[in-house]
Amino acid sequence: MTTQSHHDKVDQQFGSQARAYLTSAVHASGRDLERLSARLADFSDARLLDMGCGAGHASFIAAAQVKNVVAYDLSEQMLAVVNDAAKTREISNITTQQGYAEILPFENDAFDVVISRYSAHHWHDVGKALREVKRVLKPGGVIIFMDVMSPGHPVLDIWLQTVEALRDTSHVRNYSSGEWLSMFNDAGLVTQNLLCDRLNLEYSSWIARMRTPAVMAEAIRAYQRSASDEVQRYFELQADGSFTSDIVMLEAVKF
Repeated sequence: MTTQSHHDKVDQQFGSQARAYLTSAVHASGRDLERLSARLADFSDARLLDMGCGAGHASFIAAAQVKNVVAYDLSEQMLAVVNDAAKTREISNITTQQGYAEILPFENDAFDVVISRYSAHHWHDVGKALREVKRVLKPGGVIIFMDVMSPGHPVLDIWLQTVEALRDTSHVRNYSSGEWLSMFNDAGLVTQNLLCDRLNLEYSSWIARMRTPAVMAEAIRAYQRSASDEVQRYFELQADGSFTSDIVMLEAVKF
């Protein structure tokens, strides 16, 4: 019998969807990208690592502000999309590297900045990945992570994790702000800033982007219809299945 690791599942899930992520409005734009661009303006001479770069949207933003960008992802198909898009956009300071978040193939103190956007909720071991981030960051280096965030409350948390897992079997967990702070602290990274926001997810494109099987999509809709008033209010559930999630942007430093 053939077995699959979690990393295999992530690669399988996202490899076939790479180009869909390049054109995804949710991934290609947003207030978090605007904030990232503004923050990176202070790092014009930096070498930057984009972990779990996906189709490269954060890498492209970073490339306009820093000296060099390494776009890093588990999926070779995603990296091919990044390379093609960089050539089309005439961006010359991005290189790509394939690998796991938990095992970074870079020397100690190799980067001035490490970023990650909408990726960490797929990682097998975020704590181990953050320890690797600390290793490859120079002293004084900055880490900026952006992701969908759990509300923290058990009722709201289980609802979010369930719809995420039904949509995408490579999903591991959306972490709460408290969990993120603890993981950064445990990795020896000192949090400097934490900003929360809201992100609207239009149901049909959210499902189509991952090519969620019909049976799973139907299960999500049934689960949404069974949601309590508290859940419906918090996630702003719409009749068409669209809803709103919390997102977080954290910045920390290696001392």
